[in-house]
Amino acid sequence: MTTIASRRIALWARLCLALLVAALLAAACGDDESVESVEPAATAGSAVEAPAPNEQQPDEVAATSDGDVADDTGEPEPEPAAVEESGDSSATHEPAADEESGDASALEPAAVEESGDSAPEQEPAAAAESEAGHGFERIVSISPTATEMLFAIGAGDRVVAVDQFSYYPAEAPVTDLDGWNPNIEAIASYDPDLVVMQTSSDVGASLEALGIEVWAHDAPFAFEDVYTQLEQLGKVTGQADEAAEVVAGMRAEIAELIAAAPDASGISYYHELDNTLYTVTSSTFVGQVYSLFGLANVADPADADGSAWGYPQLSDEYLVDADPDVIFLADTLCCGQNAQTVAERPGWDQLTAVQDGRIVELNDDIVSRWGPRLVDFIAAISGVLASIGAAS
Repeated sequence: MTTIASRRIALWARLCLALLVAALLAAACGDDESVESVEPAATAGSAVEAPAPNEQQPDEVAATSDGDVADDTGEPEPEPAAVEESGDSSATHEPAADEESGDASALEPAAVEESGDSAPEQEPAAAAESEAGHGFERIVSISPTATEMLFAIGAGDRVVAVDQFSYYPAEAPVTDLDGWNPNIEAIASYDPDLVVMQTSSDVGASLEALGIEVWAHDAPFAFEDVYTQLEQLGKVTGQADEAAEVVAGMRAEIAELIAAAPDASGISYYHELDNTLYTVTSSTFVGQVYSLFGLANVADPADADGSAWGYPQLSDEYLVDADPDVIFLADTLCCGQNAQTVAERPGWDQLTAVQDGRIVELNDDIVSRWGPRLVDFIAAISGVLASIGAAS
């Protein structure tokens, strides 16, 4: 009996031990499965942190990353934010670099397209700026002198319209614009960005009110004023270097012409503006041109007090008494005057200038304008004086 009981106890113990072993095995198997389920998640996470650069398009990578993070954390929080919070510098930089390289494939076309758009807009403007060096492309001139200056300094290709008297040079775009009585609407109809004119505060202010730039000039009082105006206009139009060359050339030529002429001290002259005997005195710019050669102006006593502002009107009697050695006619175009018409005037046949044939027919425009052709005016005077010196 005792033997049978002992055997039953031993059998029961073995059964319990077997059940315990089975439970332990079952527990061990469950732990292996949980480990296996975690490892793929960790692998997926590492794949997000270090994606292959050329494995997927950026938009696909972003979708995969978002999905993985949602599965891992249970929250749709984007991976870059999680990486930044981790403070891992390598993890922070690598995904950013990968993401940049990935995004670059998507952004490059946009960048190329943007540069393609910006280049046509910027390059022509930059080219125009470098080639021309100015901001004015549509210039209107209602000053014959300024028109000649513009073409002389190389800005003529940007002149779109000039007044009715700006017919030099031949390529100047002459219109019916009136320089004496400017019409604001007529000028603005040419859509100018710069208007060049003689000083007129009202007209200039009206043009500026329309957003049009204005460069105005006065009549010069001295040679330096001529040079200054050329240089200023050169700066305004972006032709500063060309203007400087013109000024330097004028200075050199004028100096040569004066040096080539004989001493004219004691030789008197009369300069005629029109056939009503208006003239100039030595106080005017034209008078100063003659003074360069030492010529004596017979009109100076007629405006000694300056009441005529240097432009007195003389009489036949005055001139017959003054008896100038040389007569310069600056009314050949306006008034059709020449050596013959002068000789036919009452009492003028007795004048020394008429008898000696010293009547110089000038071009009205050259004399009345103080642009680059001022050299031609001085050349005419120098030529006459040279002939007088040779004859004497």
